[in-house]
Amino acid sequence: MQAILGDRVIATAEKDDLIRIEGNWYFPPASIDWSSLEESPTPYTCPWKGVCQYYSLSDGPSDIAWSYPEPYDGAAERVGKDFAGYVAFDPRVTVGE
Repeated sequence: MQAILGDRVIATAEKDDLIRIEGNWYFPPASIDWSSLEESPTPYTCPWKGVCQYYSLSDGPSDIAWSYPEPYDGAAERVGKDFAGYVAFDPRVTVGE
């Protein structure tokens, strides 16, 4: 699977390595091209996942990705897998095979 914005590939991973949460594919941290992203100051806290970290494209749109670096207790059990640091993308980013 890949996460692509325009002609830029931001993440690549095997589908079996991704986690599906609330309709979004979360990519493992090692699959992310971190040179393309920078942390965003946008605040958000999910009531059951925890404090969210947003990311913007370093030379493009803001808040195109997010992760939960330290999910709340019980969140991994709810999902069925530890998703700490995994990254999901908003609809501006095409995620597919």
